[in-house]
Amino acid sequence: MKLKLTWIPNTLTLGNLTLGFVSMLLVAETNPSQSNSHELYTLAGVFIILAALFDGFDGMAARALNCTSELGADLDSLADLTTFGIAPGFLSYKMFFYDIKLDIFDKPDYFPLGMFIAALYPICAAYRLARFNVAHDPKSFNGLPSPVAGVVIGIFPLVFSVSQVPLWTAVLFFVITALLMVSTLRYSKPQVAIRGLFSWKKLGISILGLGLLLLAIGFYRWPYVMYGAVGFYVFSGIVSFLIQTIQDYRV
Repeated sequence: MKLKLTWIPNTLTLGNLTLGFVSMLLVAETNPSQSNSHELYTLAGVFIILAALFDGFDGMAARALNCTSELGADLDSLADLTTFGIAPGFLSYKMFFYDIKLDIFDKPDYFPLGMFIAALYPICAAYRLARFNVAHDPKSFNGLPSPVAGVVIGIFPLVFSVSQVPLWTAVLFFVITALLMVSTLRYSKPQVAIRGLFSWKKLGISILGLGLLLLAIGFYRWPYVMYGAVGFYVFSGIVSFLIQTIQDYRV
């Protein structure tokens, strides 16, 4: 029965992978000089966000059906690398880094520096996922989870246009988020916190109530609400690290 049910979480994982791949195809169709490029960036970001939902549901389904497997874990890592490492890097490259080039060998725009900046995301995501597969804490994440990092970039075109963000700000934001994935900052696991606060019987009602509240607050402004929630989570690890460092220093 366990083997028969593994197709359910694995299908959700492959849905995550498919959405990430489609996101890249949409970005590939863009031309930064065309006026409709931002609409495609936005749609690509939406697909990354939807993929994050699939990524959350596949683990929940595997645990609920008691059909976790090594194959499913490896498949999840490969899907996460595609959707939350390669796709966000490609999206950021087309949005901001496409024209970052250096003049060397007396040739203008010879060295495509923007490509190497964009490559930082899949590099950090790959290292983060490999480190997680080797060893991980069941109660917390070591470094920013790659799905969260992917969503941070995915929401970006939904909130800002390319012209609103200075290039140096985009580069700094991108590099810091990528490095947070391979950092040693501790991030809490939301599912662990939820299990500690609620029983399974009340969990559905709590999620429904939270969903309705967010819907009421941000029906037309949901990207801002989501960005606020994701940003709070990202900074929670940094704040916890600073507090722990201060406490260790005092001791």
